[in-house]
Amino acid sequence: MLRMEKVKSLAEEKGDCSRILFAIQDALDMISGKWKIKVISVLLYGKKNFSDLQRQIDGLGAKMLSKELQDLEVNGIITRTVNTTKPITVSYELTIYGHTLEPIIRALADWGTEHRHKITGR
Repeated sequence: MLRMEKVKSLAEEKGDCSRILFAIQDALDMISGKWKIKVISVLLYGKKNFSDLQRQIDGLGAKMLSKELQDLEVNGIITRTVNTTKPITVSYELTIYGHTLEPIIRALADWGTEHRHKITGR
């Protein structure tokens, strides 16, 4: 209920809900799709290399992972580091800005857990 009060006060402050809807759309455009939020979620636990990400996110192919990582890097959510190992490896980690998504992801996970419990009774 506190969150709804926050949204209401924001709507009142801005004068109409269209600005809120634009902001929501911007956020959804950034994290939409099947994989981005999963990639970000894995990176919340620390720096990972490409193969670690691919292994931890079931069903995510190399081509799609590469595309998602590029999008996240362009948007300042992650950083990409080329390591001078043999063979050369690349690691990815969340930026400070990327870490600002953590409360959103945690809220989604909490809601998803509650929803699953409500629907399945488990």
